[in-house]
Amino acid sequence: MKLVRTLFLCLVLVVKLSYSQEEGEEVEAEAPEEHAEGPGGEVVDERKPCAGWMGGVPGTPGHNGASGRDGRDGRDGTKGDTGEPGAPGEKGDTGEPGLTGPEGPRGFPGTPGLKGDQGESALLYRSAFSVGLIDRTPMPNVPIKFNKIFYNGQRHYDDSTGKFRCSIPGVYYFTYHLTVYLKDVKVSLYKSDKTIMFTFDQFQENNIDQASGSIVLHLETGEEVWLQVYGEEAYAGIYADNINDSTFSGFLLYPDMKTVNGAR
Repeated sequence: MKLVRTLFLCLVLVVKLSYSQEEGEEVEAEAPEEHAEGPGGEVVDERKPCAGWMGGVPGTPGHNGASGRDGRDGRDGTKGDTGEPGAPGEKGDTGEPGLTGPEGPRGFPGTPGLKGDQGESALLYRSAFSVGLIDRTPMPNVPIKFNKIFYNGQRHYDDSTGKFRCSIPGVYYFTYHLTVYLKDVKVSLYKSDKTIMFTFDQFQENNIDQASGSIVLHLETGEEVWLQVYGEEAYAGIYADNINDSTFSGFLLYPDMKTVNGAR
């Protein structure tokens, strides 16, 4: 409707404009043209435009102008409310261990544990002897017969041969302490006809000396251990009397459990 009304008004204006032009042409034809002269003698056109009440058709709107420059930043606003907590981030790397803290207070005693199985009795595996010398000068190159018995509860030492015979396989400790007098002493400890160790002591005139030795050996059942003077009679200076002893001792440290259990 607006478009129709606008077209109608434009048509009316065009008609009026055409009519006015026709009247102006008639008047000009009837009257001669008169031009006023200016002060310098130039011709002045006194014709006036159309009446002010008769406006023209509105023109087409122009294009939008270019955007202006950005304005200056405004002042900072007031602090907003605290936002909602964000989602948890990924787990970080393990940090360096911290320093050891102070020792805490002692805790309460724990609950007693269950009673264990009955263990093996050490009394089942006993083997020990300790003997001394009676004869002052033993013979060389034969087992020394220690006939003075201090202890031989299991009778694993045979005083008739001077040898200890193993009845319980395991680890044994042997030691000897000999009084040296009148001659030098060179004694050796044997294990089943094999020399294991030597001890030598040189006699000092008008003096009583001591020679000793000790060793740990593993023995199998039936193996024997003994002492004997090694070499010539000149090294048979082992001595004993009522105030000086020469002794030989040995005992089981621990048995071979697998062998003992297998024999049960």
